[in-house]
Amino acid sequence: MSRKLKVGVVGAGAMGTSHVATLAAGVPSAQVTRVFDMDTARAKSVAEAVGGGASDSAEALIADPEVDAIVIASPDFTHADLAVAAIAAGKHVLCEKPLAVTAEDARRVVDAEVAAGRQFVQVGFNRRFDPGFVDLKGSIVDGSLGDVRLLHGIHRNASNTTSTDDATLVTGSMIHEFDTFRWLLDDEVVGIRVESPISEGFRDPQIATLWMAAGQMITAEVYCNAAYGYDVRVEVVGSGGSASLEPRTPVVRRIAGQGSSSIGSDFVAHFIESYRLELAAWADASLAGDVVGATAWDGYVANLVAASGVAALHSGAREAVDVPECPGLYT
Repeated sequence: MSRKLKVGVVGAGAMGTSHVATLAAGVPSAQVTRVFDMDTARAKSVAEAVGGGASDSAEALIADPEVDAIVIASPDFTHADLAVAAIAAGKHVLCEKPLAVTAEDARRVVDAEVAAGRQFVQVGFNRRFDPGFVDLKGSIVDGSLGDVRLLHGIHRNASNTTSTDDATLVTGSMIHEFDTFRWLLDDEVVGIRVESPISEGFRDPQIATLWMAAGQMITAEVYCNAAYGYDVRVEVVGSGGSASLEPRTPVVRRIAGQGSSSIGSDFVAHFIESYRLELAAWADASLAGDVVGATAWDGYVANLVAASGVAALHSGAREAVDVPECPGLYT
């Protein structure tokens, strides 16, 4: 029997619990051995459901010899410290987005890897593994759209309990778009403006305009409390055509003169296959001592874009995004 990656999961909320279940049921190369959560009873229940045990602390989980690699699914403000601790322990990490709350903290993770001389961290930008997004990127790479001129992105939640103010909407939700566009175009964001039709209180929705180094312009709408459901779409417009990623449902009901299809409200369910593919790729790469998907550097750059986005929301002006030279470890 081939060796399995023994995984410890920090955080047993909706995302962490889903990852535990997916690793157990859908990733043959991994085995969840430990779970930690501030809610000890919940951690114990989630772990025991898949044959694992609960740890007394995140630090104990990272140090546990029964843990080869760590999934970080705890609150955002804990991510950077946990990732740095895992690097110090020589253990691979899948860190849910964002890598950190601030670019400065994200840079600490990058610096820890550079000092170690190898990569350990994959950031959980799961859209890079989603079949629809992969297909959309293929339409860009194969040249069938001609020269890409514009991208339009929509990211709506029915409700959101984590992005609850102007800044966290950018740093916690819109950060998905920042990584997605960098990855789709294999290019860097050089400028950003963020605006909202709401003038007082929590400014939700927000619309960002981004400028890429190669000249493309992008619009990104993020609406965390859109009420009707979870809805993620992207359109790429080129000189020779366009390609759209839009959710599809297999059944359209026509009743009493109206046609309709269902729209889910659960982001985990919406992207469940991409999470499985992401976790499987991470487990296989970790066993091989490699890192796939978004790197710590990608996570850091997304935080840089987010920081400029928050500044733009306050200033009302286009803000520059200055990305420093990428360390050789990531090139």
